Amino acid sequence: MFKTITAAAAVVVAFAAPAAAWEGHVIKCYDKIWVPAEYKTTKIPHTKAVTKWEHCGDQLCEVHYPAMFKEMKTLVTPGHYVKREAACRN
Repeated sequence: MFKTITAAAAVVVAFAAPAAAWEGHVIKCYDKIWVPAEYKTTKIPHTKAVTKWEHCGDQLCEVHYPAMFKEMKTLVTPGHYVKREAACRN
């Protein structure tokens, strides 16, 4: 039994040796770069510009309030990874 196991181990090592000696060649290297999502924004009027008379202490003041807008975002392209060629570090 011991001789059989030893012989089988020797055969496995003999067949594994050529596979361990093979080395591949690096052709190109790439980095994985994250590209953030891209959005399209549009402005929707929320309130109009207004000029009002208000009491400021003991006098009247003309106060201007600018227009306000809501910003709506629409997804154009979701975030994704891109391969970029880079110098090999290995």
